[in-house]
Amino acid sequence: MRVGIVRFPGSNCDTDMYRAVTVGLREEAIFLWHKSHHLEEVDVVVLPGGFSYGDYLRCGAIARFSPIMREVIEFAKAGGLTLGICNGFQVLCEARLLPGGLVRNASLRFRCHNVGIRVENSDTPFTRAYEQAQTLHIPIAHGEGQFVADNETLDELEGENRVVFRYVDDSNQTTLEANPNGSARNIAGITNAGGNILGMMPHPERHSLKVLGNTDGLGVFESLLLAVSERKLAAKPIHEGKMVGTQ
Repeated sequence: MRVGIVRFPGSNCDTDMYRAVTVGLREEAIFLWHKSHHLEEVDVVVLPGGFSYGDYLRCGAIARFSPIMREVIEFAKAGGLTLGICNGFQVLCEARLLPGGLVRNASLRFRCHNVGIRVENSDTPFTRAYEQAQTLHIPIAHGEGQFVADNETLDELEGENRVVFRYVDDSNQTTLEANPNGSARNIAGITNAGGNILGMMPHPERHSLKVLGNTDGLGVFESLLLAVSERKLAAKPIHEGKMVGTQ
């Protein structure tokens, strides 16, 4: 698997993401500069966390117009596996690749600590390594992480099983106290209708290595590896009932 990690001015989780892929999975990762017009034949595109362009105007609003986003949008709309974490989630919403938006935390304070999130849909390219309803403990670090959308959009997300993660307490319940930012319906992560784009506020890359004391986030990348492997296997040409290259 070859993962492309987009670097915007102000990105600060790109190196964490690189280590999650190269050390946690022992797979290939490369950095993609925001001014580039090439995705370098990657299998997965990741928009990492940080403060792209200093969060001026609105989080993700300027990054959405970076030159490389033309290629990212085309890649995602064609079914390419695309992951946006924290600031990357904000960019995906600004680019209209995901519905809704992220606004100031209800507390009006920056929140940086571990949270519990429940896997609401384990049948996605990003979550198949997890069990349905499994609780993960993942760090957050954001000031504008409150997911908002109109009720029609929220109903659609839930009706189509596109809510992938929700904030929960130690009893795996979606309580008000478990919600760190005031997100509608405790939503922590969603997918697009095609299921190939995921946006989430918690940082799985920060809990993906044993040296960090927690590997709850590694399943996101293990799931992507499985999805990429299956796609490549399905794409191999078949000749007389055998895959090319087999005996």
